Amino acid sequence: MKTQLIKGLTLVFILILQGAVMAAPQDYFELRIYRFSTADQQVRTEAYLEKALLPALHRAGISSVGVFKPVETDSTYGKKLYVLIPYETLEQFSGIAAVLDKDKQFALDGKDYLDAKFDNIPYARMESILMKAFSGMRQVSKPTLKSPVSERVYELRSYEGHTEKIYRNKVDMFNAGDEIGLFKRLGFNAVFYGDVIVGPRMPNLMYMTSFENQADRDAHWKTFVDDPQWKKLSGMPEYQKNVSKITIYFLRPTAYSDF
Repeated sequence: MKTQLIKGLTLVFILILQGAVMAAPQDYFELRIYRFSTADQQVRTEAYLEKALLPALHRAGISSVGVFKPVETDSTYGKKLYVLIPYETLEQFSGIAAVLDKDKQFALDGKDYLDAKFDNIPYARMESILMKAFSGMRQVSKPTLKSPVSERVYELRSYEGHTEKIYRNKVDMFNAGDEIGLFKRLGFNAVFYGDVIVGPRMPNLMYMTSFENQADRDAHWKTFVDDPQWKKLSGMPEYQKNVSKITIYFLRPTAYSDF
């Protein structure tokens, strides 16, 4: 009788924990994409990010911010920079500018960038994409990689859908279909899965996985394509033709990136 009671209480405790996990809030992600016309612009923007913005965001309670460059063989190398900022709530996202405005150290450290003259700008343009984390992976995750930073490959993928309904079907494939679980089982070191709320390619989802190097990335994807779970999932009638365009970006973290 005592053993049955313990087992029953244990089951209740597990169910409570599972419910707490399912009820965990979903992060919001801002992906900023800086575009540069000159090498000097990238140098100035990186100095601002490393010395001013990231420390200020850390002081504001955002512990991990990712900064990534295209790989050296990419045609946009030296012309783009990607910054990933996770927020716990929409309120934190909408209020971060006001928080930074009150940070005197931020204003001092970022003066060259923040007070740049119109004829000496630190970037050509900046694009901002806002996402909400998938229910299947509700928070951003820092990968556990051991290779030198200069060899690591972060793969950012953008999946577009041809209608909102079909797009939701692909999101469901990640969550209810457990494509996220498949990536996890195969060791893809996912950083985030994001439902794009505001962006230039709607309807759209984006996600980021990470690898020790390019060869490691290629080996992981071969394993994925050959995996029985993927073959079964991708063959289900309800998940057919739910992506109209896939865009892939290969990135490397900067030395000062938190990811």
